[in-house]
Amino acid sequence: MRNHKLTFIALALVTYCLLPASVDAAQHLKAITSDFADIDSASSKSVDNNERLHLVFMREEEKLARDVYTRLGMQYKNLAIFGKISKAEERHTYSVSNKLQHYGISDPVQSDNVGTFNGEEFGWYFDEKYQSLIDKGSNSELDALYVGAYIEELDMLDIRQCPKVIIETIDSIQDTSDCGQVYTDNVDLQRLYQSLIEGSESHLRAYVQNIEMYIGEGNYEAQVLKQKDIDTILQR
Repeated sequence: MRNHKLTFIALALVTYCLLPASVDAAQHLKAITSDFADIDSASSKSVDNNERLHLVFMREEEKLARDVYTRLGMQYKNLAIFGKISKAEERHTYSVSNKLQHYGISDPVQSDNVGTFNGEEFGWYFDEKYQSLIDKGSNSELDALYVGAYIEELDMLDIRQCPKVIIETIDSIQDTSDCGQVYTDNVDLQRLYQSLIEGSESHLRAYVQNIEMYIGEGNYEAQVLKQKDIDTILQR
């Protein structure tokens, strides 16, 4: 599954897109809540263990985003962005759930309750992450918006390459290239990951737009990704 074929690189380049800088807040939020394009589920009937681990991880990471936004939206009712993006994250987490079902992989999410993470392999990590993000986001509206932007940056990084926690806890995985979008040659998973990345890009643009109402336009600094990658997403 390590054969990074040019076909999939081309696919990623073709499907990669950015919203114009002139798009206003309403258009941002419309893009956020738009449905995913149909993803072909018939391209492969099996996945290897590295691909399985990554799908399991992403199932809970997408739930993490939904749960944090839901909780912060309850605290900051005047920030409509959290409610809108949490609905999009609901679709994200179920799109990964559908892939788990398609490939016969056990779903780590046994409870849909907000803030509950009990996956056997990574539930502990997401439980700790949820608590730390809620603690930070509860300090102020601006902190909450920064938490939202942080989650979207982290999500894109963890989709593209093998997440740090997987490398640290799974003996058979040693490097960032051992799972994620950079690893798989499964067209089905490539399309899923590209859809998730495009969604996260839209979410990040919306969060940054709100953050810069507080700190000034053009002043947002990367929290997880490289600044040049953030500037590309924001078209700066």
